[in-house]
Amino acid sequence: MAGSSAELTIGPRERAVLAVLLRRPGRVVDREQLRHEAGLDDLSPRRCDALLVSIRRALGPNSIVTVRRRGWMLAEEATPLAADLESRVGA
Repeated sequence: MAGSSAELTIGPRERAVLAVLLRRPGRVVDREQLRHEAGLDDLSPRRCDALLVSIRRALGPNSIVTVRRRGWMLAEEATPLAADLESRVGA
């Protein structure tokens, strides 16, 4: 993991994306589903990719698994730190 949870922060859009992934443990979420459920329909599809990069920087490079041509899912070992990070207000 990238660091202790006390050191980590993410913005509201990243937190919304992370919340979607946390609601679907072990399941792949595609780009359109991620954008829609995170309330980010107004962003370009590729902006979602950039948000995932930010989340990976906070949680570690292996925290989000890319499933080629299908989407992404949160790695099981990243779930506790991700839940802590997502739950922070004003992080």
